[in-house]
Amino acid sequence: MASGEPRLLLIRHGQTEWSVNGRHTGVTDIPLTPKGVQLIQDRADKLVGPAKLLDPANMCHILISPRRRAHETFHLLFGDESQAPSHEITNDVREWDYGEYEGLTTKEIVKGRPGWDIFKDGCPGGESTEEVTERIDRVISKVQEIHRQYKEEGKGRRDVMIVAHGHFTRCLVARWIKAPIILGQGINVEPAGIALLTYNHHSLDEPAITGLNLHAY
Repeated sequence: MASGEPRLLLIRHGQTEWSVNGRHTGVTDIPLTPKGVQLIQDRADKLVGPAKLLDPANMCHILISPRRRAHETFHLLFGDESQAPSHEITNDVREWDYGEYEGLTTKEIVKGRPGWDIFKDGCPGGESTEEVTERIDRVISKVQEIHRQYKEEGKGRRDVMIVAHGHFTRCLVARWIKAPIILGQGINVEPAGIALLTYNHHSLDEPAITGLNLHAY
């Protein structure tokens, strides 16, 4: 029989040069900064291991963005391929496709398009808000089906983990509680931040936000 409540652990990758500069980083494949590496290593020491927040023994499924910064974050947390838990690399958890706005700051974008808001307007040549919502809803359906099998059928372990990106994470947190992604405007997820998403009243019909930017647990 399964024990404990099913959880989704949502991790934003560590700091990059572009995250420091505020440049929109979608498909551009850049590494973590030295500070980003150190911060993830500090997180690993505090949060990874038996009976800690990120306990490999509780992981039943792990989804990772194909971008280098996400891979580096995962392996700094869990070790190299020989040590890390099994995982799936999937485009479903990639960052928002910024299209023509790739590499630009918000200040540069609104200079040519006053009033632009990614959560309302999407990105020309990239993804619309509707496309991002559809992609995230597909991920959530997959996660919740895994949780259903765990909780109702007593199968497997309780934790699903996703290693992804800033806008993706903010939008997923909003959609987890069935809100439109514009709620992501008011959600802050720091580089290397961990969101803990669960359920109220032991019910899979009541998804809940339990924590954001967890640094110790």
